[in-house]
Amino acid sequence: MQDSTILSKILSEHRPPEAIFSTLLPVLGDLLQCDRCFLYLRHPQTNIGKVVSCWCRSPEYPDVTDSDWKAEPTDLINNEDPLFAAALRAEPSIFVEDVETADPKVVNKDFERKNFGHRALIHAHLCDKNQLWGILQPCVFGQPRVWTETDREIISDVIDKLTPIVVNYVTSTQN
Repeated sequence: MQDSTILSKILSEHRPPEAIFSTLLPVLGDLLQCDRCFLYLRHPQTNIGKVVSCWCRSPEYPDVTDSDWKAEPTDLINNEDPLFAAALRAEPSIFVEDVETADPKVVNKDFERKNFGHRALIHAHLCDKNQLWGILQPCVFGQPRVWTETDREIISDVIDKLTPIVVNYVTSTQN
């Protein structure tokens, strides 16, 4: 698969992490036929995080990039955002085909609607030693999306290669 070769090349290049992130997201977004793809990073000991990079297919989709690291809202864990709670538990990544019809134990559709506006998403958990270091989130607006086995394999491969880069980046910027 030529597309996964491109992703592997991006993730193996010896460049600053910010350059890797900004190059990776549009390629991944195009490959997965998504409208937006963003990367949220966090330090698991301090619960400080930010969206370090966001790619949008069109200006109609909101860019959620953060300018500063900030404390995570504590209400995210208390069932307001079950996807984030699952990520904090270092559970496997979650593929949501339709926010509107997803199990409420998995997705709080009102929270997703209010804060993100997407209809389908991948909540890819970047975990190391059972700790959450980041979330990669490709998403689609306006319509449901069936995530194929190929999509799942691509995300799995990206997570494996991206997680060590993320851990090193967060550790170097937040210590």
